[in-house]
Amino acid sequence: MTSIDTTTINYGTLGVDIRRWGIELGFQQIGVASIELADDEAHLLNWLDAGHHGDMDYMARHGAKRGRPADLQPGTVRVISARMDYAPPGIAGAWDVLGDGERAYISRYALGRDYHKLLRARLQKLADRISAVTGPFGHRVFTDSAPVLEKALARNAGLGWIGKHTLLLSRDAGSWFFLGEIYTDLPLPVDAPETPHCGTCTRCIEICPTGAIIGPYKLDARRCISYLTIELRGSIPEDLRPLIGNRVFGCDDCQLICPWNKFAQSSTEADFAPRHGLDGATLVELFAWTEQEFLKRTAGMAIRRTGYEGWLRNIAVALGNAPPTPAVIAALRSRADDASALVREHVAWALREHERKSVASASTP
Repeated sequence: MTSIDTTTINYGTLGVDIRRWGIELGFQQIGVASIELADDEAHLLNWLDAGHHGDMDYMARHGAKRGRPADLQPGTVRVISARMDYAPPGIAGAWDVLGDGERAYISRYALGRDYHKLLRARLQKLADRISAVTGPFGHRVFTDSAPVLEKALARNAGLGWIGKHTLLLSRDAGSWFFLGEIYTDLPLPVDAPETPHCGTCTRCIEICPTGAIIGPYKLDARRCISYLTIELRGSIPEDLRPLIGNRVFGCDDCQLICPWNKFAQSSTEADFAPRHGLDGATLVELFAWTEQEFLKRTAGMAIRRTGYEGWLRNIAVALGNAPPTPAVIAALRSRADDASALVREHVAWALREHERKSVASASTP
């Protein structure tokens, strides 16, 4: 990192200015954390040792860098943590989509533009505002783009606490927000870490469709629908498929049920607004997309991450869980000979599910 003259800067005043500049740039909260993460690093290593990261090998490859910011970015002494709300208006309608087996549920964060570029650009603008006062200073901007323990850093920066579902929670904003960081060599005053406020509530644990939250603050990603529909590249375990329901990209159940989210604020960012009617599209409609349509309609969106093959795989599972309407059965049969072996396997399973349920229904008095 670049060396600066620390004797000419009032860091207390600079810290106040940074918070104000962050709000002006569209963030809802800014905090500053130290780089001490020993307890969180130990928690991460135990999680990895238990194999709870599944096929996310990159989680293990980065070693200790997640818990040691100065190893990732030499010279780092502080982390500026930023929060930006993303909840689209009318988020309560998510329950309606989940309750309609013919519609596709897409995690609310993924309905609009991919947040990575937007947050990264805003954070860089914040860094530029800082450098206009300090002169060139050592820094690096992150938005879920490197081995960063962002939730632990945000907690230490006073932005919230890590809930029993392992997401960050704020008393003022619930959990519908994105996080980003600026690693810096500026010795800014740090904020007091937020304390937990989940109390005895266990609603997130109880509602998890696949039982992925195996205990308070313990998530087995191998059972998590977000992992299964986004990170996992191969076949979804058959015993978990019926539990996925109509969730085709991610899962929000633990957030939707959380009492703290009654304080969540709808985002005013136009880029986070739902695109292409994806907040309530039908499974049959989406399953008919060609690869060209998929690429065109998901341009600039997080949904692109799952890839076209993964997209069809996920929808095939949801169609297997859908009501057995003629349109659903026809949609599945239309891809019974799909070019992808992965898609064919999940389509075949879905058709068997409908046949099984049909036989069971016919034999019921």
